[in-house]
Amino acid sequence: MRKDLLIGVDIGGTTVKNAIISNQGEMIAKWEIPTRLEKEGVHVPKDIWISIEEKLSDLKIDKNRVLGLGVGAPGFIDPETGKVAIAVNIGWKDFALQDILEELSGLNVHVDNDANIAALGENWKGSGDQVDNMLAVTLGTGVGGGIIANGHIVSGANGTGAEIGHITVERNGAPCNCGRAGCLETVTSASGIVRQAEKLLAEGKAPKLQERKEAKKAITTKDIFELAAEGDEDTKQLLNHVFDVLGFTLANIAITTNPSKIVIGGGVSKAGNLLLEPLKEAFEKYTLPRTNEACEFVLAELGNDAGVFGGAFLVLQNS
Repeated sequence: MRKDLLIGVDIGGTTVKNAIISNQGEMIAKWEIPTRLEKEGVHVPKDIWISIEEKLSDLKIDKNRVLGLGVGAPGFIDPETGKVAIAVNIGWKDFALQDILEELSGLNVHVDNDANIAALGENWKGSGDQVDNMLAVTLGTGVGGGIIANGHIVSGANGTGAEIGHITVERNGAPCNCGRAGCLETVTSASGIVRQAEKLLAEGKAPKLQERKEAKKAITTKDIFELAAEGDEDTKQLLNHVFDVLGFTLANIAITTNPSKIVIGGGVSKAGNLLLEPLKEAFEKYTLPRTNEACEFVLAELGNDAGVFGGAFLVLQNS
């Protein structure tokens, strides 16, 4: 029987996204299940496999057609063993995810960090267009990164390669979830941008933003981008700082890896050209002209599907 199907799994703190995808990258089915966090997430692998078995049965697909499972998980992962060293939001510590799923499924299983997997997916079926050298940046609650160099994801010696959200950008900066301070994440993530806006309000600045906060009870990055686009000086200055810090950081990574594409995704990327244009300007200011010549900035296209496509591609790449 031809092994012509791949299964992509993207594990998040709230839901697990699953998909059956053909070797050619055609989405056959996708669905979600809740992530059960009780007992340090011990039930998660079994829940995943039960739901996959049910879906294969519903679609009358023989398991023998499946080439393998590719899994993206949050946290630090040893790509050699597929063991999750630590995933704080699920409760895993030295969790043998790959071994457990292989035992449950009887299939080949490959595991990597969720940001790496999203980068692979975006490169295979999204805006990456299968380039050999790419940098993917996810600007969400945190900042995720994935580096593809010479066609392969960069995981590093113990799975912390491309953790760009934890590059130190401010020596005496705000505290970060990683336990250090001044990480890129504290400045350029959605929560980092809102934190800086709240600081402005606490200082009695940004009256238009204050009005919006009073009307809506809370502010989001969308509010900040909208006010800046309307010409509000305080929010414009805040965002200029964000673009400058991010452009500077990406320029330094680009000089190290020389990507032909930088793909920007995550919730903050919904700002579109209001983010992309000033970010490109900041990047050009700090990088080598030759590095800049080769590099194109694009918005991610796959949204929440990037992880499952990347998981599927991981299986294809390792077969």
